[in-house]
Amino acid sequence: MSDSHTPQTTNIHEFTVSELSGALKRTVEDQFGHVRVRAEISGLKRAASGHVYLALKDDKAVLDGIMWRGTAQKLSFRPEDGLEVICTGKLTTYPGRSKYQIVIEAMEPAGVGALMALLEERKRKLAAEGLFAPERKKALPYLPRVIGVVTSPTGAVIRDILHRLRDRFPTHVLLWPVLVQGETAASQIAAAIKGFNAIGEGGEIRRPDLLIVARGGGSLEDLWAFNEEEVVRAAAESQIPLISAVGHETDTTLIDYVSDRRAPTPTAAAEMAVPVRSELLAYVDDLERRKRRGLSRSVQEKKDRLQGLARGLRDPQSMIAEKVQHLDHLENRLRQSVQNMVSMKQQRFLSTGALLRPDVLTRGFVQYQERLANYEGRLSRAVKVKTERLSHQLDTSYRLLESLSFKNVLSRGYSIVQDEDGKVISTVKQAKAGKLVTVRMKDGDAPAVFGAERLKTTNISAPKKNKTGADKPENKPTQGTLL
Repeated sequence: MSDSHTPQTTNIHEFTVSELSGALKRTVEDQFGHVRVRAEISGLKRAASGHVYLALKDDKAVLDGIMWRGTAQKLSFRPEDGLEVICTGKLTTYPGRSKYQIVIEAMEPAGVGALMALLEERKRKLAAEGLFAPERKKALPYLPRVIGVVTSPTGAVIRDILHRLRDRFPTHVLLWPVLVQGETAASQIAAAIKGFNAIGEGGEIRRPDLLIVARGGGSLEDLWAFNEEEVVRAAAESQIPLISAVGHETDTTLIDYVSDRRAPTPTAAAEMAVPVRSELLAYVDDLERRKRRGLSRSVQEKKDRLQGLARGLRDPQSMIAEKVQHLDHLENRLRQSVQNMVSMKQQRFLSTGALLRPDVLTRGFVQYQERLANYEGRLSRAVKVKTERLSHQLDTSYRLLESLSFKNVLSRGYSIVQDEDGKVISTVKQAKAGKLVTVRMKDGDAPAVFGAERLKTTNISAPKKNKTGADKPENKPTQGTLL
């Protein structure tokens, strides 16, 4: 019996990992080849290279998928997570990750209903943000000098727009060429709208006064780029008024809701953009004729009115002649008045000059000197009398002041008691024991301190009679000592 731990010799072929992975890859590709898969997109990612990586799933399984850049650019719509699609491609394996995947060669929505559901959901979202509000819409310029057009440079749309503009009112057109269908169409259209708005004022390229975003008719999938969120937001943010002309009259995309004006066709957009030049010229000519007729009628009315007023006026020549005659009369009166005034002034001058003889002036000067001397004497006497009276009043006031001076009271034996601040102590309540005071007397000041036992004033018992037999004043208090 052999040991159970001893390796048994078998005839199973040994594979390397690469050989096994290659065999699985060939088996899967040979067995399935091209397949069509209906599933929901999940985890969609766009690489910088342009390739698209995603997962296709249903309620039970998940299948990884990849779409190369060339295939992704040819799509008529932009795939998103949650969108149900039908993919056609080739199953293969990826040995580096030990997984199988589908290389998608074609992708289409699983039906118009799926796109319509996505469209309605996006419409509700953008409407909730207020992007479709009427108050956001701007008025179109009446006569734009430059019109910017965002469309394909090779389609019939741009030719229709240029032809219609040329017929109505030739103007300058700037074309921003873009793809209007495919994976990259939405980003190009959004970039074109933003690019026109980024043109500065006063540059070499004039900034458009109006934008037209246009495309011909097609299916819902063909027009899907104009339903993309980035296109709608770029149109909403545009500072330049924008006309959307996508598809035919029955086609509606989300850019139509956010644009400032929707045109049913690109040709109709051109008609909205500019007026008819011939009609405008005819209108201007009509205004010119009306203006001339109005001016002519106004001038004629003023002329008729002037003539009517002129008939009520007198002859201007006769009126002027009367005023000239009156002016001559006034001139004669003025000349006579001047002569009379000069004669009168001469007479007064002569009479006044006769009074200005030297003897008259001398006599008058002597009289004035005598009057001045008389005034000087009277003034000196008056000053003397006034000075004597004021001096007497001053002496009287001085004697009265001396008699009322407190120094005279001090000379009669009285004194003044002041505290340390120089305030007079006039009541017993102010005399506190131990308080330093100053006693002002006739011949000077002496410091003193109030005693504690002698603050109260004492009375003398009975008054004594003097030699004449008269009594001294009764109840006259004696002055207590301060020391």
